[in-house]
Amino acid sequence: MDDDQTHKDDPEAGRALTIAAELRVVVSRLIRRLREQADVGDLTSSQKSVLLHLEREGPATVTMLARAQNMRPQSMGAIVSTLEVAGLVDGAPDPGDGRQTILSLTAACREMITAGRAARQDWLFRAIQTNLDQREEEQLADAIELLKRLAAS
Repeated sequence: MDDDQTHKDDPEAGRALTIAAELRVVVSRLIRRLREQADVGDLTSSQKSVLLHLEREGPATVTMLARAQNMRPQSMGAIVSTLEVAGLVDGAPDPGDGRQTILSLTAACREMITAGRAARQDWLFRAIQTNLDQREEEQLADAIELLKRLAAS
């Protein structure tokens, strides 16, 4: 029996499928709106991914970044080079292997990331205050707990 038939025969499964589809669409829209709130310039998604990796995981070599992003070191080298020219990452010799360079975020990049997060949070704060009443804010808080559980599963 295919999944569509299973969902027709099981109303609870059909409802969960509908909720999953609607949640995916709504979350995608919310993410898009949040991204609109903090312009990070002309960075590509690969460049943003590298910056966020360095912020989250700390300093890394080009090889480590390439491995983390599932790409060739040569391709990662081009991305890193662009980020260095833009003043977003700095390199320092690896104390354990002088042939390697350890890359880290610059202070300017950290400020850019912080400002972007603040802009997104401010937009979301204003949207909640403007569009939701107290009861709806409480419902949203409850929904956040459910979303945390889904994200952790």
